[in-house]
Amino acid sequence: MPKVKTNSGAKKRFALTGTGKIKRKHAYKSHILTKKTKKQKRNLTHFSTVSKADRDNVLSLLGHK
Repeated sequence: MPKVKTNSGAKKRFALTGTGKIKRKHAYKSHILTKKTKKQKRNLTHFSTVSKADRDNVLSLLGHK
């Protein structure tokens, strides 16, 4: 059996926490920021966690079982 490779895009976008949750960044924070309010941009700055529905897919991309 060959080794399971980690998805290069996923390893740049997700990080595991100490408790096993997966951290992710919010979308809509990269460009066209002039029309967004200060509050919206501030709230998009914080990290969030991946939902339970997507957790297994992300873990498989990261090379975990």
